[in-house]
Amino acid sequence: MSLHPETSAITAGRPEAAPDASLNPPLIFSSTYHAGGPVSYGRYGNESWSALETAISQLEGGETLSFSSGMAAISAVFSILPIGAPVVASNQGYSGTMGLLNQHHASGRLEVRFVDITNTEEVIGAMKGAALLWLESPTNPCLDLADLPTLISAAKKLTIGVGVDNTFATPLVQQPLSMGADIVMHSVTKFLAGHSDVVLGSLSISDPALFKRLEEARRFNGSIPGPFEAWLALRGIRSFPVRFRAAEKNAQQLVTRLQSHTKITKVRYPGFGAVISFEVDGTAEQAEKVCESSRLITHATSLGGIESLWERRRRWALESPSVPEQLIRLSVGCEHVEDIWQDIEQALGSL
Repeated sequence: MSLHPETSAITAGRPEAAPDASLNPPLIFSSTYHAGGPVSYGRYGNESWSALETAISQLEGGETLSFSSGMAAISAVFSILPIGAPVVASNQGYSGTMGLLNQHHASGRLEVRFVDITNTEEVIGAMKGAALLWLESPTNPCLDLADLPTLISAAKKLTIGVGVDNTFATPLVQQPLSMGADIVMHSVTKFLAGHSDVVLGSLSISDPALFKRLEEARRFNGSIPGPFEAWLALRGIRSFPVRFRAAEKNAQQLVTRLQSHTKITKVRYPGFGAVISFEVDGTAEQAEKVCESSRLITHATSLGGIESLWERRRRWALESPSVPEQLIRLSVGCEHVEDIWQDIEQALGSL
């Protein structure tokens, strides 16, 4: 039976139905297992991880591994590449990914070719001889879009591996594995878990052999999730589609108002999702003051939670220099849209 993602989010990863069986999977705390079974040891598997991985697999369409963080998942992908392997990646994207790639490039661990991900010809031109194309669409925080079907198809023709960070779009908007990608990464911390109370990551993989290599990377690097965090994330996934659609509806209403505000010079929004980036008419210090002046919107780094968050992204040293100093990234939550707008207006009044 083929289910819509809204249904899969609610039903996947539950125990088999039986009289008096629990509706929810149990929370399993164990480092040790009796011999003779498939798990063997607590670093190799856990029933609480498995339930979460089943749910994400249902949403993304590939077999899933959960990790202790999004960065742990990303690091696992890069760790299986040969020394000096060429990697093509966006010159503007998640600061953790860019920071790690810059480190690997400087040390000679990888040869990183940074490109404008919106320039399809430039990206394809940089692929020659590459081992991996790492895509982010929309990018973080400028929300630029890549032509995923074209880029993935071009990479596969050149036998290049493709990984996609799908944290912002989520499987409700796009499913890169169905486009031919090899790996889909999530910072589960964000929209999937959605309550700002866990740090987790995941990789969904289409090829069994690649899955085995990445499972071994998790096993030997020790980047495993905690059972309680996995249990919380699975509980968050149950309401993920409802939360995402509600926040997206709020965001789409806010975009129109932000575009006509006299103290904002540019609004960036790809037409979907719950993240908006905008540039204020002022200095970096003034943009910082806007974020500090909110009363409802939380001034913090992160996104995808049920509550609205914002921050000036260039306050972080790792952020790409291509990101404008006055850019504020707003992760729209599920509060009433009029309350969010009222807070934005009064905060912009500080300029």
